[in-house]
Order: sequence, then C-alpha cells, then structure tokens
Amino acid sequence: MSTLAPSRSPLVRSTLKGAREAIPLLGGYIPVSLSFGLVATQAGFATWEATAISLLIYAGASQFLFVGMIATGAPLWLVVAMTMLINVRHVVYGPNLAALLPRSRHWPWLMHGLTDQVFALALTRLPQLPGAERFGWFLGASLLAWGVWVVGTLVGATAGETMTARWPLLGEIMPFALPALFLTMVAPRFTDKRWSLAMGLTIIVALSLTLVGWANVAIPLAAACGALCFYTVQFQSRRGTQ
Repeated sequence: MSTLAPSRSPLVRSTLKGAREAIPLLGGYIPVSLSFGLVATQAGFATWEATAISLLIYAGASQFLFVGMIATGAPLWLVVAMTMLINVRHVVYGPNLAALLPRSRHWPWLMHGLTDQVFALALTRLPQLPGAERFGWFLGASLLAWGVWVVGTLVGATAGETMTARWPLLGEIMPFALPALFLTMVAPRFTDKRWSLAMGLTIIVALSLTLVGWANVAIPLAAACGALCFYTVQFQSRRGTQ
C-alpha cells in the first residue's frame, strides 16, 4: 500500500485542487439544477427520467429546451437537432482547450464534463498549472460540477414544489443564478482593452437585435460579432501590439 501512495498522490492532489477551485461554480449550478428538476417533473417527467437527463445529456440550457419540446409533442428529430445546435459551441471549446491539456485516452469520457463554466475556469486556470497537474485538475473540476448538477436535479425533482411553496421567493430568484454566474466570470475581462471592446460590442448587438424583434438570433449573431471584433482589432501598446 505504501508503494502505491507516492504514485497516486500527485493525481489525487491535483484532482482535489480542481474540485476545490470549482466550488464557486456551484453558486450557479445548484439553483439552476434545482430549477431543472422542478421544471422537468412539472412537464410530466418522472424523477428518474429528469435525473437521467442530467446524468446523460448534461447540457444546461439544452436540457430545458429538450424537456419543453418533448412536453409539447415536438418530433424527436427536431428535439435532437435543436439540442445539438445549441451545443455546437463545444466545437469551439475543444480546440481551445486541446493545446492546454496533456494527451490521455480518457479525454473522450472526460469531455462529457465540459460545460460553459468549466471551460471558462479551465481556460483561465490551466495555463497557470504545471502540465502534470492539468489532467487531475480538470478531472476534479468537471466531476464536482457534474455530480452537483445531477444531485441538484434529483432534489429539485423530488422536493422542488415543496421548497418553492415554502419559500416563494426562491422560485423567483433561481432563474437568475446562471446569468449572475456568467457575469462574475466575464467581468474581470473588462480590465483588458481588447476584451472590453469585443464584449461591449457583443452586448450592444444583442440588445439592439432584441429590441428590433430578432430575439431568436440575437445571441448567436452578437457572439459572432464579438468574436470577429476580438480577432480583428489590435491595440498598440508601448511594447508593441497587444
């Protein structure tokens, strides 16, 4: 047993570090997963079905869309197509993280744990870690987020109506948890001129399209404009190009 401890301890330490640093994400995961469990049961899904959706699909907003479309009788092919369309953003996430992660045969399984919040945290944190710690860090962060999401769904499906009946305000504030989490993750980027311009343009475009009645395409078009701005605009600093 003593001979195994030294070889396992670095992985254990990096995994625990990843889980510990992902704890702030739970401020958004817990209320939103509770909301999903409640919404799913109200739409006619059994508790085990709602939990299985979080366990197997694990796609945040796509899960709400999935449940809503199934409840309204939408054809299965359309449900699958729309769910995949929303998750197409992962095609961008993967290549950005690939350069920061060591090679491993386990990545196809661990990519199931990649979410918007885990991606944002990993993109910021992984470059600061030694290469040997990155696999364990991602393992800990993604497993904690996934586990809490599944447990939150289960609790919301079984006790969500009781909780909102006892504390009505809870039902009003839960939908704002995830946007608030995104805001706290994005806000530090405004200290950089390039990021500030790109995100400012994204916000303006999204609001403008919503006001003129193009709410359905506001977010993807605004995101595209922001990305185009980020990769085309350069700022000159005293030391050269930023």
